[in-house]
Amino acid sequence: MNSAGAGSNLQVYAVRFCPGQEILGSLQAFVEERRLQAPFIMTCVGSVTKATLRLANASATNTNEVIHLTGHYEIVSLVGTLNRDAHLHISLSDAEGKTIGGHVLGDLEVFTTAEVVIGEAADLLFIREMDDQTGFPELVVRPRLTTK
Repeated sequence: MNSAGAGSNLQVYAVRFCPGQEILGSLQAFVEERRLQAPFIMTCVGSVTKATLRLANASATNTNEVIHLTGHYEIVSLVGTLNRDAHLHISLSDAEGKTIGGHVLGDLEVFTTAEVVIGEAADLLFIREMDDQTGFPELVVRPRLTTK
Protein backbone atom coordinates (compact mmCIF):
# COMPACT_ATOMS: atom_id res chain seq x y z
CA MET A 1 0.00 0.00 0.00
CA ASN A 2 1.21 3.46 -0.86
CA SER A 3 -0.20 6.11 1.45
CA ALA A 4 0.77 9.37 3.05
CA GLY A 5 -0.68 8.10 6.32
CA ALA A 6 -2.69 10.85 7.96
CA GLY A 7 -5.79 12.46 6.51
CA SER A 8 -5.98 15.81 4.84
CA ASN A 9 -7.99 19.01 4.77
CA LEU A 10 -10.39 19.23 1.84
CA GLN A 11 -10.97 22.00 -0.70
CA VAL A 12 -14.03 21.65 -2.93
CA TYR A 13 -14.63 23.09 -6.40
CA ALA A 14 -17.70 22.82 -8.63
CA VAL A 15 -17.68 23.30 -12.38
CA ARG A 16 -20.20 22.89 -15.18
CA PHE A 17 -19.17 21.96 -18.71
CA CYS A 18 -21.41 22.87 -21.63
CA PRO A 19 -22.49 21.07 -24.80
CA GLY A 20 -19.57 20.20 -27.06
CA GLN A 21 -16.86 20.56 -24.41
CA GLU A 22 -14.52 17.60 -23.88
CA ILE A 23 -14.64 16.63 -20.20
CA LEU A 24 -11.19 15.07 -19.63
CA GLY A 25 -9.26 17.90 -21.28
CA SER A 26 -11.44 20.51 -19.59
CA LEU A 27 -10.86 18.90 -16.18
CA GLN A 28 -7.10 18.76 -16.78
CA ALA A 29 -7.10 22.46 -17.78
CA PHE A 30 -9.12 23.32 -14.64
CA VAL A 31 -6.62 21.47 -12.44
CA GLU A 32 -3.61 23.05 -14.16
CA GLU A 33 -5.03 26.61 -14.04
CA ARG A 34 -5.61 26.28 -10.29
CA ARG A 35 -2.37 24.37 -9.69
CA LEU A 36 -4.16 21.63 -7.78
CA GLN A 37 -1.75 19.00 -6.46
CA ALA A 38 -4.04 16.23 -5.15
CA PRO A 39 -7.32 16.57 -7.05
CA PHE A 40 -10.00 13.92 -7.44
CA ILE A 41 -13.58 13.61 -8.68
CA MET A 42 -16.16 13.70 -5.90
CA THR A 43 -19.23 13.41 -8.13
CA CYS A 44 -20.44 14.07 -11.65
CA VAL A 45 -23.79 14.07 -13.41
CA GLY A 46 -24.48 14.85 -17.04
CA SER A 47 -24.47 13.31 -20.46
CA VAL A 48 -22.10 12.71 -23.37
CA THR A 49 -22.32 12.04 -27.09
CA LYS A 50 -18.90 10.39 -27.39
CA ALA A 51 -16.50 8.45 -25.21
CA THR A 52 -13.28 6.50 -25.70
CA LEU A 53 -12.72 3.87 -23.02
CA ARG A 54 -10.15 1.18 -22.30
CA LEU A 55 -11.82 -1.98 -21.09
CA ALA A 56 -10.95 -3.93 -17.95
CA ASN A 57 -9.15 -6.77 -19.75
CA ALA A 58 -6.40 -4.47 -21.05
CA SER A 59 -2.90 -4.95 -19.71
CA ALA A 60 0.42 -3.15 -19.99
CA THR A 61 1.31 -5.36 -22.95
CA ASN A 62 -2.16 -5.33 -24.53
CA THR A 63 -3.57 -1.81 -24.22
CA ASN A 64 -5.61 -1.98 -27.41
CA GLU A 65 -8.85 -3.18 -25.76
CA VAL A 66 -10.49 0.17 -26.53
CA ILE A 67 -14.05 1.09 -27.46
CA HIS A 68 -15.30 4.27 -29.14
CA LEU A 69 -18.88 5.15 -28.25
CA THR A 70 -21.14 7.57 -30.10
CA GLY A 71 -24.73 8.34 -29.20
CA HIS A 72 -26.50 9.76 -26.18
CA TYR A 73 -25.27 8.43 -22.84
CA GLU A 74 -26.04 9.47 -19.28
CA ILE A 75 -23.05 9.70 -16.95
CA VAL A 76 -23.94 7.25 -14.18
CA SER A 77 -20.58 7.58 -12.43
CA LEU A 78 -17.25 9.33 -12.95
CA VAL A 79 -14.50 8.67 -10.42
CA GLY A 80 -10.74 8.96 -10.15
CA THR A 81 -7.72 11.13 -9.58
CA LEU A 82 -6.91 14.19 -11.66
CA ASN A 83 -3.19 14.69 -11.27
CA ARG A 84 -1.22 15.35 -14.47
CA ASP A 85 -1.73 11.77 -15.70
CA ALA A 86 -5.40 11.57 -14.74
CA HIS A 87 -6.83 8.14 -13.89
CA LEU A 88 -10.58 8.25 -14.40
CA HIS A 89 -13.21 5.53 -14.73
CA ILE A 90 -16.71 6.16 -16.04
CA SER A 91 -20.00 4.30 -16.20
CA LEU A 92 -22.44 5.35 -18.92
CA SER A 93 -26.01 4.27 -19.62
CA ASP A 94 -27.68 4.29 -23.02
CA ALA A 95 -31.30 5.04 -23.98
CA GLU A 96 -32.34 1.55 -22.82
CA GLY A 97 -30.57 1.86 -19.47
CA LYS A 98 -27.79 -0.56 -20.38
CA THR A 99 -24.48 0.41 -18.83
CA ILE A 100 -20.91 0.21 -19.99
CA GLY A 101 -17.82 1.49 -18.30
CA GLY A 102 -14.08 1.62 -18.37
CA HIS A 103 -10.92 3.68 -18.08
CA VAL A 104 -11.37 7.11 -19.69
CA LEU A 105 -8.99 7.71 -22.60
CA GLY A 106 -10.75 10.85 -23.85
CA ASP A 107 -13.41 12.04 -26.27
CA LEU A 108 -15.93 12.60 -23.47
CA GLU A 109 -17.95 15.16 -25.39
CA VAL A 110 -20.73 16.82 -23.39
CA PHE A 111 -24.27 16.39 -24.75
CA THR A 112 -26.39 18.59 -22.45
CA THR A 113 -24.26 19.29 -19.36
CA ALA A 114 -21.59 17.84 -17.12
CA GLU A 115 -21.73 19.05 -13.53
CA VAL A 116 -18.57 18.02 -11.73
CA VAL A 117 -17.56 18.43 -8.10
CA ILE A 118 -13.80 18.23 -7.63
CA GLY A 119 -12.08 17.73 -4.31
CA GLU A 120 -8.48 18.46 -3.46
CA ALA A 121 -6.65 16.87 -0.56
CA ALA A 122 -4.98 20.10 0.53
CA ASP A 123 -2.21 18.43 2.55
CA LEU A 124 -1.24 15.79 -0.02
CA LEU A 125 0.52 15.48 -3.34
CA PHE A 126 -0.57 12.98 -6.01
CA ILE A 127 2.03 11.83 -8.50
CA ARG A 128 2.34 8.82 -10.78
CA GLU A 129 5.35 6.54 -11.02
CA MET A 130 5.85 3.51 -13.23
CA ASP A 131 4.99 0.32 -11.37
CA ASP A 132 7.04 -2.65 -12.57
CA GLN A 133 4.42 -5.07 -11.28
CA THR A 134 1.46 -3.61 -13.21
CA GLY A 135 3.33 -2.02 -16.11
CA PHE A 136 1.35 1.20 -15.66
CA PRO A 137 2.12 4.53 -13.99
CA GLU A 138 0.41 4.15 -10.61
CA LEU A 139 -0.63 6.64 -7.94
CA VAL A 140 1.91 7.65 -5.31
CA VAL A 141 0.56 9.73 -2.41
CA ARG A 142 2.94 11.98 -0.50
CA PRO A 143 2.55 14.65 2.13
CA ARG A 144 2.62 18.09 0.58
CA LEU A 145 5.67 20.08 1.57
CA THR A 146 4.75 23.50 2.86
CA THR A 147 6.99 26.54 2.99
CA LYS A 148 6.74 28.78 6.03
